[in-house]
Amino acid sequence: MDRNFARALALVLKSEGGWSDNPADPGGATMRGVTLASFRRYVKADATKADLRRMSDAQVAAVYRRFYWEAVLGAELPDGVDYAVFDFAVNSGPGRAAKYLQAAVGVAQDGRIGPATLSAIKAKPAGVLIDALCDARLAFLKRLPTWATFGRGWSDRVRTVRVQALLMSAQRPAETSPAPQPPGAETSADAGPTVLPVPPPPSGGKTAAAAGILVLMAGALAAFRHHVTGFFGSFF
Repeated sequence: MDRNFARALALVLKSEGGWSDNPADPGGATMRGVTLASFRRYVKADATKADLRRMSDAQVAAVYRRFYWEAVLGAELPDGVDYAVFDFAVNSGPGRAAKYLQAAVGVAQDGRIGPATLSAIKAKPAGVLIDALCDARLAFLKRLPTWATFGRGWSDRVRTVRVQALLMSAQRPAETSPAPQPPGAETSADAGPTVLPVPPPPSGGKTAAAAGILVLMAGALAAFRHHVTGFFGSFF
């Protein structure tokens, strides 16, 4: 994805380091991974090694975007896969990176990422593709005659790419979950206000009232009897 370019570039530059002019390096003089040939092609046609060493951050980003990121259609690739292919392209060339990517998804290896390759990429899990690409890349590097000189650094680089690419592929936008609703609450927009049922009166209400009246009547009769008994008893 194109939104990953800045992050992928930062990781690539960390792997590339600063100035290098190792005679054993087939790429020749490089500054932050940019060869003198690439600098002359995209920035300054008659550039010298001194010009290369003084290149600005904007120039570095321009070279990487045009010569590597766009060459492998980084903006069209899934998260993580974009970085893995991009770093491969920087290290071994866009054409080779594209061919190894095509081999990993089982399409014709013409070195040009097009609709057929993109369709095959989307049909494959990103994590599986990243692992396959890194395995194939490391196997390729081990076959190079310069492996004895640069093998340790290349191995560490591929390991870092694998880890970081898998992390990028695992990231997903945060999903917003709906607020929890109390049990039985209405969630439809058309639902009216909740009406609570009125509890029914206790069973046997009339019977209880009648019993209360009888108790009162019995008490009154008892009091009247006691009064009458006391009144007539006074004559004897």
